[in-house]
Amino acid sequence: MKIIINHSSMQPIYEQIAGQMKAQILKGELLEDTALPSVRMLAKEQRVSALTVKKAYDTLEAEGFITTVHGKGSFVARTNQQMRLEERRKEVENAFELAIQKGKSCGMSREELLDVFQMILEEM
Repeated sequence: MKIIINHSSMQPIYEQIAGQMKAQILKGELLEDTALPSVRMLAKEQRVSALTVKKAYDTLEAEGFITTVHGKGSFVARTNQQMRLEERRKEVENAFELAIQKGKSCGMSREELLDVFQMILEEM
């Protein structure tokens, strides 16, 4: 499992860890029932507090991406396809929202934004 932490980012480290693990699960890079590194092991590898990793794991567990079995460790949860699709749709919506904000900040009208969207769709 590859995790890159940006210590100069405004995003909390536990969110960076959780986000990257979530992305790997959604992409199928981390498969169902795959054992995750222990909290202490990942903390040592990333040179962060074990509490930070624990918070990331707790976040992922609350969102249904991992399960923790006391005494055995944490594992990638058996996620249903619908949950994966919903997460991917959220990513697309966020990308559209950012693009619209950029367009509006450049003074583009609603019609211009729709024209650009149509043009891109036709090219694909």
